[in-house]
Amino acid sequence: MPADTNPAGDIFGGWLMAQMDLAAGNVAARRARGRCATLAVDAITFHHPVFVGDEVSLYAWLLRVGRSSLRIQVEVWRRERASEVTMKVTEATFTFVAIGEDRRPRPVPPAESGL
Repeated sequence: MPADTNPAGDIFGGWLMAQMDLAAGNVAARRARGRCATLAVDAITFHHPVFVGDEVSLYAWLLRVGRSSLRIQVEVWRRERASEVTMKVTEATFTFVAIGEDRRPRPVPPAESGL
């Protein structure tokens, strides 16, 4: 939306990072079967701008599970409104930690089939 842009009409990188954090957080919470917190974002790369009106798609997948941590890769792709051409615009690796009711790190449970 226009409120999410800089004066040049490009989407703010911070808005895009927030969407990426939400996508990665969904993967983390599903795999950890509970609350997770963002611990780090590594190697974020902005390849191309996103413009008002572009369709934005985010793809996130699990890279690694530690005792209480999860590493998740996120890619962001854009499609211009009047085109079928897609382009990868941003990617990053997120690290989350599973946290318990006491807001302290907790072990990630064993994987269920399909996750």
